[in-house]
Amino acid sequence: MVPPLALDIDGTLTTPTGRIDPRAFELLPAWEAPVVFATGKAFPYPVALAHFLGREETVIAENGGVAYVDGETTTVGDPDAARAVVEAFRERGGEVGWGDGDTVNRWRETEVALSPDADEALLREVAAAAGGDVEVVDTGYAYHVKSVGVSKGRALEVVADALGLDPAAFVAVGDSENDVSTFGVAGESYAVANADDAAREAADTVLDAGYMDGTEAVLSALRERGG
Repeated sequence: MVPPLALDIDGTLTTPTGRIDPRAFELLPAWEAPVVFATGKAFPYPVALAHFLGREETVIAENGGVAYVDGETTTVGDPDAARAVVEAFRERGGEVGWGDGDTVNRWRETEVALSPDADEALLREVAAAAGGDVEVVDTGYAYHVKSVGVSKGRALEVVADALGLDPAAFVAVGDSENDVSTFGVAGESYAVANADDAAREAADTVLDAGYMDGTEAVLSALRERGG
């Protein structure tokens, strides 16, 4: 028997250029246990990925701000507080940085994401001035302004409960500080070789290979272990 999975997307199921690695479409559709896609992206992204993989749409989005399982959506966090921080950031000359349209945030429900080219020091200064309810998380792909206490790990507990599973039954794979909470909840955790320092320190195992190469190695080992 293979275990259920909690998989980050960017940097974990992707190539170094940010594309979904085609091996995801070979390895994941037939995985004989629940697969939870846990990402910092807005809600539609992991839902679409699950759909095109032919998987149940069991997802965690917005760093834990949104969880969807068995047709039920759970949202946590204060989006107004996050938006107020970003507005104050703009008033001080900061730029969100996604250009016209901003599809990165168009469907985002619980937080705001800024380009990795945004002024991090100014953003953190503005967030700190807003009090202790809002924080900035750097995933390597964006700066996320979100409510304190919202995390992928807490959302995984919600999803696992809905599935009738122990969160410790899950194997987690990720690459960023927003995966640290998932690693703390899952029973087994792996950081791909391209992971940041926070993820590497929190993971049970740091893989020799990065991106989908590392994830494929984990999936292959788990399948061999499960017989």
